[in-house]
Amino acid sequence: MREGGYLVSQIHQLSGRVFSRLLKEHGIGDINPPQGRILYALWKNGEMPQGGLTALTRLDKSTLALMLDRLEKASLVERVNDPGDSRKKTVRATEKARQLYERYEEASSAMIDIYYRGLEKEEIDGFETMLQKVLANLESEESRP
Repeated sequence: MREGGYLVSQIHQLSGRVFSRLLKEHGIGDINPPQGRILYALWKNGEMPQGGLTALTRLDKSTLALMLDRLEKASLVERVNDPGDSRKKTVRATEKARQLYERYEEASSAMIDIYYRGLEKEEIDGFETMLQKVLANLESEESRP
């Protein structure tokens, strides 16, 4: 029996704990990894509709809404009415959040170093190619009726 799914699940659990520790070490321990994923998307893409964040972060709508509530209470994001449709919300990082970007990047870089420690460039390239294929398989299955 193949163990790829089990191994990916284990990696996900452990990497979340390790990344949480790294965030604390970089002075931003009040952000958890999924919240960091939201902020990272906003840092890289600027303000965006809440639905766009759902797609980009792969968080379900209710989970994203709860996390945005927490980030908003921490003054890290703000949600404003979309100028084109007042029923929709646009999310943007606050200045307070933008000041955390550099430390978040440092923590992310440290995490990448841990992920790939002891691997050659060719091994990393092959590993990432395989992960992209697995991701594509899962995406096509998810979109199936």
